[in-house]
Amino acid sequence: MWDRQIPELTRQWRIFRFDLPGHGGAPAHPAGAVSDLAGRLLATLDGLGVHRFGYAGCALGGAIGVELALRHPERMASLALIAASPRFGTADEFRQRGVVVRTNGLDPIARTSPDRWFTSGFAAAQPAITDWAVQMVRTTDPGCYIAACEALASFDVRAELGRVGVPTLVLVGSEDQVTGPAEARTLVAGIPDARLAVVPGASHLVPVEQPAAVTDLLVRHFSTAWQPGFDATTGHMAVLAPPAAPVPVAPPQAAPIAEIAPMAAEPMPAGSRDAYDIGLKIRREVLGDAHVDRELAEADDFSGDFQEFSTRSNWGAIWDRPGLDRRTRSCVALTALVAGGHLEELAAHTRAALRNGLTPAEIKEVLLQTAVYAGMPAAGRAFRVAQQVVREETTPAE
Repeated sequence: MWDRQIPELTRQWRIFRFDLPGHGGAPAHPAGAVSDLAGRLLATLDGLGVHRFGYAGCALGGAIGVELALRHPERMASLALIAASPRFGTADEFRQRGVVVRTNGLDPIARTSPDRWFTSGFAAAQPAITDWAVQMVRTTDPGCYIAACEALASFDVRAELGRVGVPTLVLVGSEDQVTGPAEARTLVAGIPDARLAVVPGASHLVPVEQPAAVTDLLVRHFSTAWQPGFDATTGHMAVLAPPAAPVPVAPPQAAPIAEIAPMAAEPMPAGSRDAYDIGLKIRREVLGDAHVDRELAEADDFSGDFQEFSTRSNWGAIWDRPGLDRRTRSCVALTALVAGGHLEELAAHTRAALRNGLTPAEIKEVLLQTAVYAGMPAAGRAFRVAQQVVREETTPAE
């Protein structure tokens, strides 16, 4: 992605590029949160002896940059956000994309990637680059792609943008239909020291489609907007993220691309999370924002206490227990709902099972098992409900 920017940037700065887990041939160590990716990157930079740096990232790479600026401001000297957003679509959209990939593989996503990433004129005129984009997605590790979807699903820093204290360039293609000028203006309005650059004639992967313009903007930004306090002993550093596979252009002379290494998660101290807060988080992750928002919106003085009780005791106390993973809990939930005849809840929990990693084939096996123990009529009704949900959730978007 960044090959065309490297020759000019390396005239002034030391450059470190990294692959996301499972992308571009990097080892497949999934990370399901932007904070995890930022932590891995910092651990890698620590290993290189780099403390303070400038950072440029595109799309999910931009989310990592915002996370770094918010959680580790002492490390950041300058920031460039390209095709970025404080919130990427909705959580439900990204979790459904994970369901589609788990069911159909990456080929449907890969084939439609050029339509999302490039203008139609560029895609037609540059078939080699278009093919590169397709192959890059097609060769990504599916588990890591699904984890990246989960990371974007849970990323929302709209309320925190005012705490980004580093000079920031927000760069966007004028034709970007994924994270376009509207999202860029939201970033600029929220970040105190930010300026906007709209590159005409470019879509989502603007560094590839308009390389000269992006290079010029990055050079000017990192040359003039560098947060005071830079330690000259470490040397200037611009981190560009995330490349995936080489764009078919003449290879520049630059440092090799490296993956960001996995890091062990630190255990959460007992009692440090409120049961309601973690319950609401798990409830949204499992059932989806739309379903939870609808249930909470329908609550009133009569039913509100029950919604709080369910969130705290069911989702916060039971679904958060470490004894069973979410896949297994979904199997148990589906079986219990069918056996109890609670089909009004079955559609929501079938969607939840898909989000929790069960495939349609595994859901079918669960329902067949319930037919033996809960009866054919109950299982027959359950199959009709689940069949419709599976069709809706696993059909790739056109």
